Amino acid sequence: MSRHTSQRKTGGVAVSIKAPEAKEVYVAGTFNNWKPHDHRLKRSPEDGTWASRLDLPPGRYEYKFVVDGRWCSEPGCDPAYNGCPGCVPNQFGTMNRVLVVGPDPEPALASGQNL
Repeated sequence: MSRHTSQRKTGGVAVSIKAPEAKEVYVAGTFNNWKPHDHRLKRSPEDGTWASRLDLPPGRYEYKFVVDGRWCSEPGCDPAYNGCPGCVPNQFGTMNRVLVVGPDPEPALASGQNL
């Protein structure tokens, strides 16, 4: 099962997803006009976590991960998962994650929980 997090630290907002079986992972959202190959995440060999830092100004963003070509917002990419805390529905009948970046270096608020 996958797991994702996002945190704001000096140098940007860190986003990550645990997807040990994945060959490639990207993140896309309102911050980059949903371009699926603009922000590639780097894989940690220790535990299969993929991570990247996004330099985002304060604001509210919707996003998804693209795991081996599949758009997913929730851990495990389960298509029937509709109980995603903090997610919002989109026009395609699925859910998007929500990320709120504050004006100070406090942790960013990622919708949902870490599983």
